[in-house]
Amino acid sequence: MLFNSIIFIFVFLPLTVILYFTLNKLRLTRVALNLLVVASLFFYTWWKPEYLPVFLGSIIVNYFLGRALGRRVQSEDSPAAATRAILAFGIILNLSALCYYKYTNFLIEIANSLADKPFFLQLDIILPLAISFFTFQQIAYLVDSYKGLTSEYRFSNYALFVSFFPQLIAGPIVHHKEMMPQFASNKAKLVNWHNIYFGLLIFVIGLFKKNFFADNLSIYVDIAFKNSAVFGFFESWLASFAYSFQLYFDFSGYCDMAMGAALMLNIHLPANFNSPYKARNIQDFWRRWHITLSRFLRDYIYIPLGGNRKGSLRTYVNLFSVFLIGGIWHGAGWGFIVWGALHGLGVCCHRLWTKNKIHIPKWPAIIITFLFVNLTWIFFRAETLTQAGNLISAMIGRRGFVYGGIATSEKLVFMLLLSFAVMYLLPNSVQFLQSRRKESVWAAVGIGVLISILILNKTTISKFIYFNF
Repeated sequence: MLFNSIIFIFVFLPLTVILYFTLNKLRLTRVALNLLVVASLFFYTWWKPEYLPVFLGSIIVNYFLGRALGRRVQSEDSPAAATRAILAFGIILNLSALCYYKYTNFLIEIANSLADKPFFLQLDIILPLAISFFTFQQIAYLVDSYKGLTSEYRFSNYALFVSFFPQLIAGPIVHHKEMMPQFASNKAKLVNWHNIYFGLLIFVIGLFKKNFFADNLSIYVDIAFKNSAVFGFFESWLASFAYSFQLYFDFSGYCDMAMGAALMLNIHLPANFNSPYKARNIQDFWRRWHITLSRFLRDYIYIPLGGNRKGSLRTYVNLFSVFLIGGIWHGAGWGFIVWGALHGLGVCCHRLWTKNKIHIPKWPAIIITFLFVNLTWIFFRAETLTQAGNLISAMIGRRGFVYGGIATSEKLVFMLLLSFAVMYLLPNSVQFLQSRRKESVWAAVGIGVLISILILNKTTISKFIYFNF
């Protein structure tokens, strides 16, 4: 189910909120939590019921593995080697499932290419929705259980932790200790009109970002990448900016809507997006873009690899490896690998730059960082490396400087200028919420009007870009 669909906004979300608080008012707290589990599973299977068996299987297996780890850690008699073996088995099992569903056909394609003939046949594999997100989240849970940081002995609680619908499909990637104490709190079981008001407000802001900015820009992006072989200098640059902002507002909109939907249920999700195009360097960018993924890569890959504790050369290798893995995590394709590698090189260069104490003023630093990110997004979006190469070739002037095509679209130029203005001049959603303390009747009326305009004027409902990952 899509956050920006009519069925979610006018039926699923309000009905879930009403039933949840009604059951809690009747002191049926366990039933209320189970309701959220059922609602989340229904939300997940709305797209394709075929996804459910893999998702449920993953939850069941990881629940028992986490329970075994938690009990062994608490027991003084449990051999440490056996406990480590359970953790290793759990991680390998999760990664194996992820690799099978997400990368099997890509590896077959590589093997056929190396053999110079169709040696292996492509498999008919259905990629389960959100498998990258719920796999990483459960790996983090297993590691935390191994460290004695968490334990879960009730299956329904664990199922809710993994499946909670506001963060299920595209994050944030959360820790057990961030979520379950909130559900256990007595305050979370009572209707909080302040949270419902601001949750709805932030949800509508996210909906506006998705419907007005991301979806309108996507029209030009699709045209540009399909015609990458013939576009000139200006068209290619505008197309690259259009995709940078499409992705920005699409993912930012999703994060806002996820945060708003959870807040209506008195659950505070961790911040996952913080004006990344205001970053002054590539390391700062990754502290602002998909914050919980960066946190996972740091805590569960970079630090276990040795971090910066084993010399300069090893540090650079670790940094590059983490971002290469991040690129592969996003998708099975050479474009994602190149994108991850470029960001790995960028972070290494920034570290070297910082080590030599080279300073760049604020705005030149922001511009340089944005242009680098803008360039690398081309590999992220392109269907093939040839398509990406075509656009970059045009961007460096190899096809001349003819001004035409989508470059003459007044609407595109207006959307890009407006995107720049909104991004750099206005506070982000988290800052906006922090600056507001009281509800407003006029704002409530505006919410209703804006929702009506956004929904009723949409002829098609587009999915979020990060649903692909």
